[in-house]
Amino acid sequence: MDPADITYLVLAAAVVLFVWNRLPVGVVAISVALALYATGVLSLDQALAGFGDPTVAFIAALFVISEALDATGVTAWAGQQLIARVGKSRTRLLVSMMIACAVLTALISVNGAVAALIPMIVILAVRLGRPPSQLLMPLAFAAHAGSLLVLTGTPVNIIVSEAAADAGAGAIGYFEFALVGVPLLVGTIVIAVALGARLLPTTSPATMPPDLSILAKTLTRQYALHNDLIQLRVSGRSELIGTDSETLATLLPEGAALRGVARAGQARIEGPISAGDTLVISAENSVAAFVDEYALTPCGRVDTSPDKLIGIEYGVAEVMIPPRSEFIGHTIFPGMMTAGGDLILLSAQRSGEDLGPKPATLRAGDTLLVRGSWNALVEHIADPEVRVVHEPDLIRRQTVPMGPGAKPALAIVAVMIALLASGLVPAAVAALLAACAIVVCRVLTVDQAHRSISWTTLILVGGMIPLSTAIRDTGAADQLASIFLSVFGDLDRHLLLIGLFAVTVVLGQLISNTATALIVIPIAVAIADEIAVSPLPLLMTVAVAAAASFLTPVATPANMMIMAPGDYRFGDYWKLGLPMLAWFLAVTVLAVPLIWTF
Repeated sequence: MDPADITYLVLAAAVVLFVWNRLPVGVVAISVALALYATGVLSLDQALAGFGDPTVAFIAALFVISEALDATGVTAWAGQQLIARVGKSRTRLLVSMMIACAVLTALISVNGAVAALIPMIVILAVRLGRPPSQLLMPLAFAAHAGSLLVLTGTPVNIIVSEAAADAGAGAIGYFEFALVGVPLLVGTIVIAVALGARLLPTTSPATMPPDLSILAKTLTRQYALHNDLIQLRVSGRSELIGTDSETLATLLPEGAALRGVARAGQARIEGPISAGDTLVISAENSVAAFVDEYALTPCGRVDTSPDKLIGIEYGVAEVMIPPRSEFIGHTIFPGMMTAGGDLILLSAQRSGEDLGPKPATLRAGDTLLVRGSWNALVEHIADPEVRVVHEPDLIRRQTVPMGPGAKPALAIVAVMIALLASGLVPAAVAALLAACAIVVCRVLTVDQAHRSISWTTLILVGGMIPLSTAIRDTGAADQLASIFLSVFGDLDRHLLLIGLFAVTVVLGQLISNTATALIVIPIAVAIADEIAVSPLPLLMTVAVAAAASFLTPVATPANMMIMAPGDYRFGDYWKLGLPMLAWFLAVTVLAVPLIWTF
């Protein structure tokens, strides 16, 4: 069988399997590459070359960069700014979100913008009580429209501009793409606002991140954290030496209460006070006079007000004591230091009831609220003897905008954008340099960087690249060009654009839009030569059609990224995608020939 015919069969089988949706998309993608090798269409090196393609490395690096923006609170800050401006209005939310995504896309690429904004949009959906499926697809579609705002919005733009220059028509300028990009974006937003609620599913993924934006207020109310906790060390000349806890409680100033006494970091229940002991009290008013009178040294204070409980340097964590924990039987009291002095216990509850200010013995099922630096929380709540309610890292992401590492992360992203805009280095190199800088500057650990990468997306892209190679190398692309000219060659030029648009769109829903552009651009240039017209309107048609990747999740990595968090199925994309596609076609036919004349 002819290699081109085999390629068509593999392509058809892949489409059927994708639509069937019974096999993981990664398995289908790998099967495509292996099938092309097994049938002899591609060599082994060609079949596996997709996994070493610069596009795959570029996407992997963008995942790390987006994780850095999320982990350092940049996306939390952006989310707060967005909510502050849009409130609960669906229309204002969609418009603001889609404009922000389009602008970000123009700066860092479609995949980078979508990857960076997905966590923020999911949290916004949870916070506003909306299904993520109503927001994530408009987000991705806005990114596709935004890719046509500037030259560097997508690799396709660069390929089209270079092809125009090679064809003798002159390169397309950096901002010249905006002549069609702006109306495309406006129409995309209008369609999403007008039709999105009816055409998008209202499903939610099986697991949704909790909304922790008001966690500090919730914990303050639940654990009755009304007063500050003050730690006072007993000096060798204090008159409190030898006093028992009951007597000490009577000496405290009005509005103050004794929480407990610690010696060498351990709570003690009975016995006289000794030099070096630490008194923990809660107080409504100043205790300066009491401190001076009894020769005490302040050594710690915790402000438990909701706006001070969680901050850039410090956070909180709720932990539960599981059965058979070695902590069962330990004596605790609010204000005592734990874990070698890194954490302080704010409160403890049993069956939802506060254990009170006095020392108590831990039992299985008790819950403790502890406070400490973010690093200390991450280190100590990993102890298998406790169970954490919400991971500190998750709390910090949602409650601490522009936290530690935010400024280095933004600086690194700014440098990456400058490299992408200037073209000094290939896009993959710029992104990889930024990802390495993220780790070197300790914005993320190596483990965090590894966990941030969506391997399903990388496998999908890597597995499908060999298919575009086969379409080009087996002569399938030339066959398509011949068919196209035989059908559309003698028709009106506007109909010619419609035909070219249709061919590009169909291929673009099945393989990457970059691969589609590489296949169709030679066809477009050949058509222009054949009918003796400028290639610019034909090439811009390819650019617009390549961006119209709306009908399938496999059309672009950005479409794949939203599939899991939006709980979308393969058939959900075309419902909103068709009106978007119609708008892109209208702009192509009506606007492109006016701006870039034949």
